[in-house]
Parts: sequence; C-alpha cells; structure tokens
Amino acid sequence: MRVRHPGQPDWGIGQIQSVVGDRVTVNFEHAGKVLINAAVVTLEPLAEPWP
Repeated sequence: MRVRHPGQPDWGIGQIQSVVGDRVTVNFEHAGKVLINAAVVTLEPLAEPWP
C-alpha cells in the first residue's frame, strides 16, 4: 500500500513494508525507511494504481 505522511509532505510517497502492532515501516521516496507509530500518526492512503 502506498501512503503519505501528513506532517512530512517532503518525504514524498511511501510504500508500507511491514506492520507489527502500531509500528509501521514505510519506505519513502526522499526519506528512506522510517518507523511510524500508527497510534500517533495517521498515514494518508493513496489511490492505486500508482505510476
């Protein structure tokens, strides 16, 4: 699933790599792999397909 971080738009589009409980690992275009606490941040899902 592809997502955006609402508080970090400069990170670009991210692809979810794994989900373990509230911990979501996302690989962003401009920030690389980032561990997100889903209890604190609600990622914005993007409509598929993505180019």
